[in-house]
Amino acid sequence: MRWWHISQVAQLEEELFPGDRWSVEQFWGELAQPTRRYVVAIDGEDVIGYAGVFVLPPQSDVQTIAVSALRQGSGVGALLLDSLVDHAVNSGASELMLEVRSDNEPAIAMYSRRGFERISRRRGYYPDGGDAEIMRRRIEAP
Repeated sequence: MRWWHISQVAQLEEELFPGDRWSVEQFWGELAQPTRRYVVAIDGEDVIGYAGVFVLPPQSDVQTIAVSALRQGSGVGALLLDSLVDHAVNSGASELMLEVRSDNEPAIAMYSRRGFERISRRRGYYPDGGDAEIMRRRIEAP
């Protein structure tokens, strides 16, 4: 992800997470951090997905992952997640954590297929009172 992608990412963020969206300033701040890596999926000129990870070995944490509603279920999310996992592994992390809405079964299924396991639940984690599943994938050095 580069600065010129932020306006499209912010638009997707508003469409996908209207009650819990990140601001443009939050994305700018994330891109400025050396411990963060953000990637985008692009179709022609359009950003159709984005994802970010925080890595400070041995820990790493998925910060966000999102795919345009029209492209969900097409494998874009899995490609973005694979990119984050690769970066975490190559940076020396030994595990990758994430939070996902407990009612987001398609995302939970994708994470499970990619080796993540549910380890706990955070009740009332989201601003609307929704719960989050905490998932972890243990990773090995390349």
